[in-house]
Amino acid sequence: MALLEVKGLTKHFTVSGGLWSQLFTKQKILKAVDRISFSIAEGKTFGLVGESGCGKSTTARLIARLIPATGGEVYFGGREILSLRMQEVRELRKHIQMVFQDPYASLNPRMKVIDIVGRPLTLYHGAKGQKKVDRVAELLEIVGLQGDHLYRYPHEFSGGQRQRIGIARALAAGPRLIIADEPVSSLDVSVQAQVLNLFRQLQRELKLTMLFISHDLNVVGYLADTVGVMYAGKVVEIAPVEEIFRTPLHPYTKGLLASNPTVSAFMEKLEIRLKGEVALPINPPPGCRLEPRCPIRVEKCKFIEPGLEDKRSYHSAACHEV
Repeated sequence: MALLEVKGLTKHFTVSGGLWSQLFTKQKILKAVDRISFSIAEGKTFGLVGESGCGKSTTARLIARLIPATGGEVYFGGREILSLRMQEVRELRKHIQMVFQDPYASLNPRMKVIDIVGRPLTLYHGAKGQKKVDRVAELLEIVGLQGDHLYRYPHEFSGGQRQRIGIARALAAGPRLIIADEPVSSLDVSVQAQVLNLFRQLQRELKLTMLFISHDLNVVGYLADTVGVMYAGKVVEIAPVEEIFRTPLHPYTKGLLASNPTVSAFMEKLEIRLKGEVALPINPPPGCRLEPRCPIRVEKCKFIEPGLEDKRSYHSAACHEV
């Protein structure tokens, strides 16, 4: 059963070029997220992967109701959440929590750990006094920190420790879904492995449902059950993680894998190399957004946008030629 269902989710931004541009040129629309759909089964991890600027973080913020959507629907536990009023959204955030990319910016430098992690306990569970202190200490131990860290400030911790505090804060609310937005990208490589192992351990022990966002296929391959690949605001392929690495279908997915040193030897057999720059989804043309870079493009790719279709069992791709 799907805990989260995303249907046609869309976010467009108007790009301003100054007064002259507004008066005399066509309005520019950035289609950051453009009619994407996917679902996450309860207790599973969905990895959303793609290059910087493809719309991954915007997708996370839309689902968490941190920014308003332009269109589409998001169902959480069978309930449509994009139409909820703000009072209902506050209750929703008890069940959907985020771990942010930058552990240096996501923690209030003026608050001690007891207050950072303890605030969700008070807001959502009414915990106070010693009960709150005990629970915060327990959460810190769960994420690999010590109870005597309670009364320290964020600047007294390393980047990896700060991210563990952010994870403890997310767990404090008792969520059903955790959205982790590039949570290891700003950490040292050695620390990344520790934090990834922590996510994997928490997912198994607490049976968490996770949306894990990354630009790194190796990270997603380590954690995810299912992978969605994004390009220029669109989801172009969805498949179980083993299928993505073993038998990718979409040319963009193959190009990503070909640029990955751990699998490039295998990908050379497929002879997929993407040339040119990543497309910016500003007033995109009517056809496929990968068309200018795609080695297998045909004439109709310029004019007809391929939909995300089932190509195999549990494996879908948006491509006319696969």
